[in-house]
Amino acid sequence: MKIAQLCAVDFTLYHFLLPLMQGLRANGHEVVGICSDGALLSGVRDSGFRVETIPFARSLSPRRNVAAFRKLRALFRREDFDMLHVHTPVAAAVGRLAAATVGIPRVVYTAHGFYFHEYMPNPKRAAFVAMEWLAGRFTDTLFTQAAEDAATAQRLGLCRTGDVRPIGNGCDPALFRPAPQCRLATRAALHTPADRIVIAAVGRLVAEKGFPELVDAMRDVDAELWLIGDRLASDHSAALNDVFAAIETEPTLRERVRLLGYRGDIAALLAAADIFTLPSHREGMPRSVIEAMLTGLPVVATDIRGTREEVVDGKTGYLVPVRDTARLAAALNRLVADAGLRQTMGVAGRARARAEFDEAMVIARQIDHLGLAATPK
Repeated sequence: MKIAQLCAVDFTLYHFLLPLMQGLRANGHEVVGICSDGALLSGVRDSGFRVETIPFARSLSPRRNVAAFRKLRALFRREDFDMLHVHTPVAAAVGRLAAATVGIPRVVYTAHGFYFHEYMPNPKRAAFVAMEWLAGRFTDTLFTQAAEDAATAQRLGLCRTGDVRPIGNGCDPALFRPAPQCRLATRAALHTPADRIVIAAVGRLVAEKGFPELVDAMRDVDAELWLIGDRLASDHSAALNDVFAAIETEPTLRERVRLLGYRGDIAALLAAADIFTLPSHREGMPRSVIEAMLTGLPVVATDIRGTREEVVDGKTGYLVPVRDTARLAAALNRLVADAGLRQTMGVAGRARARAEFDEAMVIARQIDHLGLAATPK
């Protein structure tokens, strides 16, 4: 089959969809990536895939995505795809509408966490649910990462066929694993003492990842925080400006918080850390938590959909309420103070991640459910 994998930005295509594209190709299918242009597309092309670029605006404004819709429709007509698999909210909406106008036989949508969530005001939440329901009229199969999201999609009728399936999320356990041999070298390169407790957090630098609360909590946590990630050009992250200013001006925060930016060595950084945290306001099923668990780190995260399917509270880490700085600091301090607890929770988390969140299993679930496994000769 000829299959299009469509998302909004190069970051998603390279970091999240490339393994799926490779799995589909291994089963004999032609796979084409489609997203906005960006530097990370070279990595996708170097892997042997053709990538077509469409100028998506990361905005739900129809006016701002008219050009993307027109170019996408022309591309679909020219390429004659057998299947379209869409990801990320804007690209998924524009892509499904364009597919409906040209008659692509099968449309699959992976919701990497619905934009609406339980902490959103009811009128706004209802509007986003309505948009998902309308787009669902052009959806043949709906994958979610979290089982909780799949139940929500079924209840709200977000897929016209009712073909809704949770697929989970996963990472490569061969890449993310404990690596004591590189711990000292990684810390030395960052001028971090060997005996300093390090808390790692990975994600786009946006407020909804809970970084304002995390930086606030670090005023009361005697450890070093590595904030690993950057702002995408299209991210709306002005809310973090005051946070960055506080890191620069307050002596305590300046000493404790390190902004490491975008890094290509996440596995090594996690292996050199002691604790992982992700205090997000909403998620689908965060990959970074799985990466940390596979590395053997205890995790402190917020009690939200997706994350609470990964972290077992009190066994592999702690779940705390959203935007609760005091509870976040208390959970981090509990782990900072107890090396034995960190070890016990880290071992339990690694075992759970290896059993439940192996990337190969997630890819296989999708290929099998869509009937795309290679036919034996």
